[in-house]
Amino acid sequence: MRTLKPIPLLLLILAVVAAVGGGAYWLTRPKEATQPTVSSASAPVAARPALTVTSTRAQSSALPIKLSANGNVAAWQEASIGAEISGLRLAEVLVNVGDVVQRGQVLARFATEAVQSDVAQARAAVAEASANAQEASANADRVRTLSSTGVFSGQQINQYLTAEQTAKARVDSVKAGLAAQLLRLQYAEVRAPDSGVISARLATVGAVVGAGTELFRLIRQGRLEWRAEVGSAELARMRPGTAVTVLAASGAQSTGRVRMVAPTVDPQTRSGLVYVDLPSQSGSASSFKAGMFARGEFELGTSPGLTVPQQAVVVRDGFSYVFRLNPDQRVSQLKVQTGRRIGERVELLDGVGAEALLVASGAGFLNDGDLVKVAPGSATNPASTLAKPDVPAIK
Repeated sequence: MRTLKPIPLLLLILAVVAAVGGGAYWLTRPKEATQPTVSSASAPVAARPALTVTSTRAQSSALPIKLSANGNVAAWQEASIGAEISGLRLAEVLVNVGDVVQRGQVLARFATEAVQSDVAQARAAVAEASANAQEASANADRVRTLSSTGVFSGQQINQYLTAEQTAKARVDSVKAGLAAQLLRLQYAEVRAPDSGVISARLATVGAVVGAGTELFRLIRQGRLEWRAEVGSAELARMRPGTAVTVLAASGAQSTGRVRMVAPTVDPQTRSGLVYVDLPSQSGSASSFKAGMFARGEFELGTSPGLTVPQQAVVVRDGFSYVFRLNPDQRVSQLKVQTGRRIGERVELLDGVGAEALLVASGAGFLNDGDLVKVAPGSATNPASTLAKPDVPAIK
């Protein structure tokens, strides 16, 4: 029979003792030790604000009422300057398009050699007729002196008196012819009928033109007007003297006044013209040009409205929203309808009232129900304001 070696037997005895000791400790350990240990990570944690914001309230103020319209810039009145004499050669053109001219200024000259010849002939005819008239008057005076002596018969007396009247009429006739030739000589110089700006030039040096041929076009007094196209429903609100801000396509801006409202409406577009006088800006430096497209706004008075800072309005999915601050420091997203924009403020037509406390800065980063913290620099404390029971809730 084999005998066990001393070392393995000793190890076996130690293992048995360790097992018996462990079981005894498990059965006799305290009750508290049997409870599982609670981790510190599972303890409840206070909610943290999503963002620090500032608060604001809608302000009630008088907002301007403006009506926008489009239209064209045109000349107030455009004068057509033509030739008043025919058959003469245009010798000199003194102005060009864009030149500022004064009333009576010479714009062009015709060659006057032929007219001056006609004037000389007319002067000679006047001198001849005057001499004949003097002779006829002397003869008539002698006949009148001797009419009672019977030297001249009645027929002769009538002949001398008639010759006197005929000679005087001849003088008047040739004087009228001389005046016509002098007028032709005057018409050889084309003068501006009014002050203004030359808008078109058709005159060409060397051309022989007929009477009535247009040589220049003139914007009278350099005055321009904006002809705004306004719908028939808004025409009744237009009044002469209404202030208008006109903005040209080039970015130039000017302030004008309504001069007149058209008495008729276009049956195709159902719109009428409103004529707005623009300040005179003569010369090439003018910001507005005839024929230019422009848009403008009519100032039709004021009306009360609620406004909030532009940053308080958030646009999402094509709709406008604001965030109301609740007493529990959370926000509610409210859909609103916006109206006029005045500077950095936006009018609210519907959705909130003046009593609502809204998020000003930071609204674009919030969602409905977010917990926020109001910055100390805010004008209104939401905790003290929203806790008042007399403030009606907004649905």
